[in-house]
Amino acid sequence: MASQAEQFMEAAEKKVFDSEHRRKLKYNIFQYNNKVVEGKKQFSNYELARTRASALKTKVIENLDKYLIEFEANFIKRGGKVIWAQDAEEAMREVIAIMKRTNSKTVVKSKSMVTEEVHFNQALEKEGMVSLETDLGEVIQQMDNEPPYHIVTPAMHKSKEDVAKLFNEKRGTPIDWTPQQITAFVREDLRGQYPTADVGVTGGNFLIADTGAVAVSENEGNALMSIAFPKIVISIVGIEKLIPSMMDLDLFWPLLATNGTGQNMTVYNTILSGPRCAGEVDGPEEMYVILLDNGRTSVLAKPEQRRALNCIRCGACLNGCPIYEGVGGHAYGTTYSGPIGSVLTPHLRGLQEFKHLSYASSLCGKCTEVCPVKIDLHKLLLVNRRDAVEEKSSKGENVIWFFWKGAMLKRSKMEKGGAKVKNFMLKQFFKKTWGNRRELPVIAPKSFNQIWRERRGIK
Repeated sequence: MASQAEQFMEAAEKKVFDSEHRRKLKYNIFQYNNKVVEGKKQFSNYELARTRASALKTKVIENLDKYLIEFEANFIKRGGKVIWAQDAEEAMREVIAIMKRTNSKTVVKSKSMVTEEVHFNQALEKEGMVSLETDLGEVIQQMDNEPPYHIVTPAMHKSKEDVAKLFNEKRGTPIDWTPQQITAFVREDLRGQYPTADVGVTGGNFLIADTGAVAVSENEGNALMSIAFPKIVISIVGIEKLIPSMMDLDLFWPLLATNGTGQNMTVYNTILSGPRCAGEVDGPEEMYVILLDNGRTSVLAKPEQRRALNCIRCGACLNGCPIYEGVGGHAYGTTYSGPIGSVLTPHLRGLQEFKHLSYASSLCGKCTEVCPVKIDLHKLLLVNRRDAVEEKSSKGENVIWFFWKGAMLKRSKMEKGGAKVKNFMLKQFFKKTWGNRRELPVIAPKSFNQIWRERRGIK
């Protein structure tokens, strides 16, 4: 079986030379960029907002144990139940156990990247249960049997014609339907699913420590509908999503909306604080929050990389990245693509297996420039490269670098062999690494040092 790096190169090769794919992606990212410029106008001092957000998230990550315990205690006070999941398998075991205990068979699920991370839909399908996506982009992707293409915009790579064709093939709708007609069709279909679903599942944009609540942002109202009818609600959230206080939402909600979609605020912002209490007329009978680790503590253990946990999943770094714009989201072969995915995935899923993602970057620094919480993403990619080399290198690579180092440290050794030998060595050992579409550099017959000495008559 091909390695993850080989799969990435093969997928990237196909997408980067697919002109139609690049046209769609470029158009959608162009629209996004224009909206973000407008969205930032709501801030009187955008850089100050970024600095505040960065400081707050860094404070939380540096004291994550304290804030997690505070969140748990406050959520339990309101009747909620907290489950700690070390990995994806444990998280799904707990979900399935809840559903079996309550004899539940159907789930309505709002858009959530963390449920993609734990392979939620696939796990339920194996148990004979049904998980129904409710976000329009996720509905499209689920219908096409594809994972999300983008953190914020799951079907970014599809045109309206692609979507119309998909619905025609899968649901028998007219091929010439407009986006408005397709949206109305999906909305009508889903409205019949919400009241009959046994369980509602959400992710969480933020966990609020001082109130023990989950904040969910969306534009379609599907998350709100997913928790309005089912008797059981389960929120699966990464442990890094904490913010200290409810008051901090006035900073993070606008930052997330602006950098996610260019809006001043997301249309629907819901705060889930537990099951229905005495005297309340709506809300679930039971609510669970599953706090997911799944490799996050391994990132936390690294002082340099832990700042990547500040991420609020706005997708800005993806839209600014020239590599993502070329190869798209699926080529990465991971839940989280783009620069933030390239930084986090090697630690979440294995450094040696996914170290190639840290090289899938031009190091232009655009990702760092656009990040609303000031994560030094391009620098963290370099840190990942360093750690991959230190953790484990092949014997062949170590031998090559041993002789390279010896030659570079002494001029007499550097000059030995001549240009012919050096060019031969480059072709033998670096041709594949250099890439099929780039010509290897040719070493000149004489080095600069040799020419300089000859001109000055130095032997």
